[in-house]
Amino acid sequence: MKFSKRFSIAALLATATALTPSVAQTVSDEVTPEARLDIPDGQTLFGKNDPNVRRATAQVNGEIITGTDIDHRLALIVAANNNQLPPEEVARFRAQILTNLIDETLQIQEAAANEIEVTDAEVNQYFDRVAQQNFNRPANEVEKYLISIGSSVATLKRQIKGELSWSRLLSRNVRPSANVSDDEVNAIIERIKATKGTTEYRIGEIYLSATPETMPAVTENARKIMDQLRQGGNFVAYARQFSEASTASVGGDLGWLSLAQLPPSLATAASNMRANEIQAVPSPGGISILLLIDRRQVATSDPRDSVLSLKQIAITFPAGTTEAQVAPLVKRFSEETGKISGCGAADEMARQLNADVVNRDGIKVRDLPAPLQQVMLDLQVGQSTPPYGSLEDGVRVFVMCGRDAPQEASSESFDEIMSRLEEERVNKRARIYLRDLRRDAVIEYN
Repeated sequence: MKFSKRFSIAALLATATALTPSVAQTVSDEVTPEARLDIPDGQTLFGKNDPNVRRATAQVNGEIITGTDIDHRLALIVAANNNQLPPEEVARFRAQILTNLIDETLQIQEAAANEIEVTDAEVNQYFDRVAQQNFNRPANEVEKYLISIGSSVATLKRQIKGELSWSRLLSRNVRPSANVSDDEVNAIIERIKATKGTTEYRIGEIYLSATPETMPAVTENARKIMDQLRQGGNFVAYARQFSEASTASVGGDLGWLSLAQLPPSLATAASNMRANEIQAVPSPGGISILLLIDRRQVATSDPRDSVLSLKQIAITFPAGTTEAQVAPLVKRFSEETGKISGCGAADEMARQLNADVVNRDGIKVRDLPAPLQQVMLDLQVGQSTPPYGSLEDGVRVFVMCGRDAPQEASSESFDEIMSRLEEERVNKRARIYLRDLRRDAVIEYN
């Protein structure tokens, strides 16, 4: 059955996966009162079910995408969610994965039509890097791991080939026309000087394109993705699988931006978000799921980059200890450690409290848990923090033994700004390019 590409792929997915039996069986129509099948012995099985036959889910300009392809991509999503993907979400993810595979196929086909080659050696080299960065395993161990979760090396290498093909295609056909003039860069530099001390935001984005007709379905899709992310889903993994922006290959990281560099809807949202907060926002041409990774002051050193020398004093509690039993211990621990007037006295105080002592040097304030960061910024050398911890993990205080001020912040260089502006233009034109490929494609759903 063929569908015109004038209609949205997402709107047609609901009718795209009807299953047709391939094996005819002779069975009795009678059912026992216990609702068990009454299948007599000695009957004949007509036909043969070959598990090696891979039935097409869709054909893109004649190229087949199979259910196995979708299963292997889905396994990566499930693993990224610590195997906790709700069963009711599986169908939605399969539909989105099919859309992604269709786009990926179009990108590879367009690259081939433009005589752009990505060799197996290049894919393997990239795969080795991904294996170390994303799975923290050597390539030969990643193959076993992928098989164990129901995926395969082939599906990951296919995704890598798609990313490399599309990137090279954009470099040849799009990037040369995305030139940025020196005047534009200089204007940015002047604006940075004028806005010194204002806030910049480091943002992650999962971009989902939508038309007025598909907006309700895409909005619901965005809501469900956010639910998974809030339950512990990996934002980088989701961005690589679902984002339709060119930043998908870097996990959706947009880098550091001022509010003036963002579309108004995204700027408003970012200004009101807390660190690590996730929010879905209307975006030009669709919806953006934003993650506020961090914020900083423009061209100003960030006190959270101060490097600390700390002494940790910790006490733990036996298993089964109740909060009522712990309360007086924590009170005494707080009172005694509060008397510490320098790191030299910390070891003796720890001995009196039967506590463990650990020296920790080279710790940045921003790398500490959020509740401790402001405490550390306000702490003087020689002072200790209030107790911090839990019943299960024990309670600890940190004594400030030294603090090195952060280095002066350096602004983006001329070349860095030019590169960023060019990337933004390429990203915008890439979306239009892919949209046109979808419209011109012949796609059959089975």
